[in-house]
Amino acid sequence: MKAIAQSRYGPADVLSLREVPRPVAGAAEVLVQVRAAGVDPGVWINMTGQPYAARAAFGLTRPRIAVRGRALAGVVAEVGPGVTTFQPGDEVYGTTGRGSFAEFAVAPVKWLARKPATLSFEQAAAVPISAVTALAALRAVRAGQRVMVIGAAGGIGAYAVQLAVARGARVTGVCGTDKVELVRSLGADEVVDYTAAEVDRDGPVHDVVVDTAGCRPLSLLRRAAAPRGVVVLAGGGHDSGGLLGGMTRLLRVPFVAARPGARFQGLFSGERAAELDELRDLIDAGAVRPVIDRVYPLAEAPDAIRYLALGHPAGKVVLTV
Repeated sequence: MKAIAQSRYGPADVLSLREVPRPVAGAAEVLVQVRAAGVDPGVWINMTGQPYAARAAFGLTRPRIAVRGRALAGVVAEVGPGVTTFQPGDEVYGTTGRGSFAEFAVAPVKWLARKPATLSFEQAAAVPISAVTALAALRAVRAGQRVMVIGAAGGIGAYAVQLAVARGARVTGVCGTDKVELVRSLGADEVVDYTAAEVDRDGPVHDVVVDTAGCRPLSLLRRAAAPRGVVVLAGGGHDSGGLLGGMTRLLRVPFVAARPGARFQGLFSGERAAELDELRDLIDAGAVRPVIDRVYPLAEAPDAIRYLALGHPAGKVVLTV
């Protein structure tokens, strides 16, 4: 089968479209004929091997898994031993740990759910990672609270705005000038153009501040949160190099948290069928919709990753297979 794969770490030039063996579904797994795959920042980490600490999981000198990509949407081609949840022909979406930038991918049943009926495969592939992260960031949000989403037009942020609105919160989105109308269309009550004002413009009034951009000082985020509020760090920042990359930001939290005021919460989420089912219901009910910036064919995956790395897509980047 055709797949986007690499043999060494490096920039997008290390990726190529090549023939690789078709995977085989094992116990509690299904083989999915991939129709579309989502492109997320994790692809860049796996591709470059940066930050270096990530290589402990992905391979010290070269990637253990050659095929890139995690998020997918497609049709079940085969089911592994003992699988009763799905059958061939079912339309599914979710994630895989063995590469989704390919014609076929194997995924555990626990990471898959039935695709939202109202979405195309391209739209569905834009959901699994970013929307699940946004869902986790907003778990504690209640109706009537004030929520600020920084990076409101990005992959995670666009979902966070919609999910907060669906929970009955009053939402302030933070984005660049060219994305103000998009964020308003997602349901934000107010939009802060970060080129004209800072996130603490209104003072410490937000019950929850979700930072998906990762580029503002923690002290500034704190000044936007209410005294008993919470700041959720859902983005590691643009620095992906060094030993820990964006994770160094989380190491600074104790120094800021030692002072009275809002508490900080690092976010580590994983995709499971339960969250995908919850999102499917919200999507099919019309409460949430994917925002897609660009769609590339599989062979142009390197270009898609380069575009994502620029840091300012409006929503998600997707590959069609």
